[in-house]
Amino acid sequence: MDISKCQAYEDEIKLLEEEIKLLAEQCEDIQQESTFYSEEEILMAIKAFQSKFQRESKEHESRSDLKDQLESLEADLSFLMKFTHIQFTSHSKRTVERTRNRTVQKHRISGKCHSLSFQLEFQLLEMQDKEKVSTVITDLSIVMESGEDSNVSKFVSRTEEHGDLLKFFRSLSSYAEWYEHRRSTFLHFK
Repeated sequence: MDISKCQAYEDEIKLLEEEIKLLAEQCEDIQQESTFYSEEEILMAIKAFQSKFQRESKEHESRSDLKDQLESLEADLSFLMKFTHIQFTSHSKRTVERTRNRTVQKHRISGKCHSLSFQLEFQLLEMQDKEKVSTVITDLSIVMESGEDSNVSKFVSRTEEHGDLLKFFRSLSSYAEWYEHRRSTFLHFK
């Protein structure tokens, strides 16, 4: 055998022996670390892992609960849209200001009720003190296709002053229904 080949084999054997020695030291370190922890510490680590696993499973359950709630809310919204004939075509929300106990959001909503289109723009001020949360609507602006009806203009002005969205939607629903009846009646006589 060639001397250079022998030398190469001996060098490789030395490298392998050093690697074995290093791995043996690492193995001893790992064994010492595992014996370093007491049974109590190991049990505490297991309990911490189990509680983390239980929290994750609860989160998973809450996600399925949220999905059920979302489906229920969508069904309720569909019913209300059929009942009131109010259909929202777009909604945008932008947070204007946020502090620890106060949030201001700007909302823009477009929609139709029967054949009347409307657009709302308002700010929602949400204040939280201790356990109570209160909301106030400010800067309400309503744009409606009402033709030249002065009563609607007065109603819209009063609603903007008071910021009463519930009253607006209730009145819009009944006004739009009768507006449709009047329109179809006038078309019939033309």
